[in-house]
Amino acid sequence: MSSTTTQNRLTGRAWAVLFVLCGAIFLEGIDVSMMGVALPSIRAELGLSTSELQWVVSAYVLSYGRFVLLGGRAADLLGRRRMFITWLIIFLAFSGLGGFATEGWVLILARFVTGIAAAFMTPAGLSIITTTYPEGPQRNKALLVYAGTGAAGFSLGMVAGGLLTAIDWRWVFFAPVVLAALILAGALTLLPREVAPGKQESGFDLGGAVSLTAAMLLLVTTLVRAPDVPVTQTAITAIAGLPLLAAFIGIERRVAAPLIRLGILRNGSLVRANLGAVLLVGSFVGFQFIAVLYLQELRSWTELQTGLALTVIGIDSVLAPTLTPWLVNRFGNGRVIFGGFTFAALGYAAFLPLSAQWSYPAMLPSFILLGLAFSLAYGPLTIAATDGIPEQEQGLAGGVLTTSFQFGSALGLAVVAAVLATADELTVEGFRSALLVPLVAAGLGLLIASPGLLRLRQHPDPL
Repeated sequence: MSSTTTQNRLTGRAWAVLFVLCGAIFLEGIDVSMMGVALPSIRAELGLSTSELQWVVSAYVLSYGRFVLLGGRAADLLGRRRMFITWLIIFLAFSGLGGFATEGWVLILARFVTGIAAAFMTPAGLSIITTTYPEGPQRNKALLVYAGTGAAGFSLGMVAGGLLTAIDWRWVFFAPVVLAALILAGALTLLPREVAPGKQESGFDLGGAVSLTAAMLLLVTTLVRAPDVPVTQTAITAIAGLPLLAAFIGIERRVAAPLIRLGILRNGSLVRANLGAVLLVGSFVGFQFIAVLYLQELRSWTELQTGLALTVIGIDSVLAPTLTPWLVNRFGNGRVIFGGFTFAALGYAAFLPLSAQWSYPAMLPSFILLGLAFSLAYGPLTIAATDGIPEQEQGLAGGVLTTSFQFGSALGLAVVAAVLATADELTVEGFRSALLVPLVAAGLGLLIASPGLLRLRQHPDPL
């Protein structure tokens, strides 16, 4: 066996560290998807209005989207291990609070703080991977396993949510507490300790943090509320965020230690990867929303039946850490991402012939194609977004990528919901019109991936 092959393999301790970090992204994924299945039961027991119920979801999305860039930079400045463990504890505590809630406002508060915790914990965990494993095959392997685990959490969460809700919806909150406690024990034992940041590194850009956080709040609020409020209100909140973004850019150009070094956005690979992340996740979340409404509202399937039907998409949890690394090594990152968007476009197109009496075997090709799409695109986009970034900015790069995933999720959901809202009732024709949204997004993803494909034809990926 060659020394190069040996160096490219992960050691037992490296796998153990990765297992802990994968547990955290699995926790984040399963927490989000279980909640959607439990909402009807939560409404029935707590007597929530439709508006209050919507905020059980929106509170998490708003706080996550508002703080994730700040969370990424905090990991760089204050210590990745410290941020990961601290916010994992907060995640655990407030998830438990949600399980004990007897009033709607307590549940909404718990989801808001849980979203903040995820916004700090997730980029910290991703940056631990990108700074612990050397750039190249080891890091690629770790990132692909990490991405596949996150996607598996999201997929399995729909089934787990159905099963737990059948017992009691409060277990949707208590189950993450148990999982978080196990991850915390592993993190305290296994995560590498860091040297405390130097004085120059630990300067904090308060003005940049405040202006960016306020701008992100307005932007994410605009997307989340767009389907439910008049167009004029959407335009006002969107425009109101522009002066704050301008203020943020001005602050970042002047301060000695900016929250976000604007020069990082000149990295073409990072920008393309983040645009791809917006389109990949946005198209999938929009499609999932369509599929769930189609199955439950039009076809009268139960939550558990719907979750089981969509579980096949979780094939990416098997393929991402096994097949995708081989494909990246053989064909290069760009070609694999392009292939992922190709499968996504085919999957959405294959769902267009849906009818009021469509059989599950007719739907199955779309779900399999989307599982393949995530297998090929999600992890390689993560690699592209962090590759070549200096170690001291890996948390920031992770925060930018996580922001792109969250922004894409909110954008895809808002556009699809707006299309569906144009009809007085849900119909097959309305679902078909809404399906054009993820299909167009996947097509745009193909265009973004094409330059990388062309470049790799001239300069093969050395991985």
